[in-house]
Amino acid sequence: MAEKLTALDVQRLLTDPSGANRADAAGKIATEFESGSMTPAERKLAEDIFRIMVQDAEERVRATLSDKLKDSSNITSDVARSLAMDLSDSVALPMLQFSTALTDNDLVEIVRQQNMTRTKAVAERPEVSESVSDAIVDHGDEDAVVALVSNSGAEISETSLNKVVEKHGDSPRVQEPLVHRPHLPVQVAEKLVARVADHLKDYLVRHHELPEETATDVILQSREKATLRLSGGGAKEVEALVTQMRDNGRLTPSIILRALCVGDVMFFEYAMAALSGVPVSNAQLLIHDEGELGLKSLYQKAGMPPALLPAYRAALDMVHSTELERTDDDPDQRMRRLLEHVLTENEDIVEEFGADNVDYLLVKFGRLAQASAAA
Repeated sequence: MAEKLTALDVQRLLTDPSGANRADAAGKIATEFESGSMTPAERKLAEDIFRIMVQDAEERVRATLSDKLKDSSNITSDVARSLAMDLSDSVALPMLQFSTALTDNDLVEIVRQQNMTRTKAVAERPEVSESVSDAIVDHGDEDAVVALVSNSGAEISETSLNKVVEKHGDSPRVQEPLVHRPHLPVQVAEKLVARVADHLKDYLVRHHELPEETATDVILQSREKATLRLSGGGAKEVEALVTQMRDNGRLTPSIILRALCVGDVMFFEYAMAALSGVPVSNAQLLIHDEGELGLKSLYQKAGMPPALLPAYRAALDMVHSTELERTDDDPDQRMRRLLEHVLTENEDIVEEFGADNVDYLLVKFGRLAQASAAA
């Protein structure tokens, strides 16, 4: 800690008012001011000295003062603003990044008028309000936006998050921290799904709320790619995905049924094991038991809705039958047959499954039919 300003320091200033001596004096006065040891009269005098020092022609004097006062909540707002708007970045940046004496209005004004280096410094503050974040998104460059969305202490409105996606959504530098923010509005997360890489899509599904149709599409696309890419490690990926979704309340009955209806048996097996709390090997035995009691008992233990059991059974039966037939049909043809079977097997199944889920499968069915016709 710097020493207190002494009579010797004052004498030195009088005899040799160099920049170095003035900077040394500035540091000592600022340190003593912040220590709380000054009397009210001494504090007022120190503040008057600060007002003179912020105008000092020597940059090192102003920089020393800024560095010593950046964490002070006791300095007057005019001193804080003067330092924060200094022409030198070495003076302004410490105040912009740390000073709580600056108001939101001060920070918004600075973001609107100052350079991008300073805007980035504001974005890196320990706490950033929504109004300041709005200004950074509107006036900042990509570097500033990356700093903002990477800052867990920044409050960012849904409107500004949407602007970030619109302006910078294709930038991997923005995508990564944006996807990893603690909370994303559903609409923002849905927009990001169409832009980000596969590993970020998976993170969105596991950690953020998404419309179930979007979440299901991401899961199935991820699973299809994993099946093509992996020969033995696919199970670990599925288990990790299912566990994360369960822990975050995203492993819903409709998502599980949709996955099974398009033939993703592995996802279904791991989902049922996770929800019922049994090893996946046991779940597989119960699911593929030739009798009806195995699936039913596992289904009940998993806490699944009783009304949807017939739909699960119909989908599983169709999956088994296509496997036994050893058909040469391509996967899309088998999927079309499976969906058609599930949707036409029993009107009660369609009714219990719900309109949203039926619409999803019909759209899926329609896309597959169009693809087949085009081929």
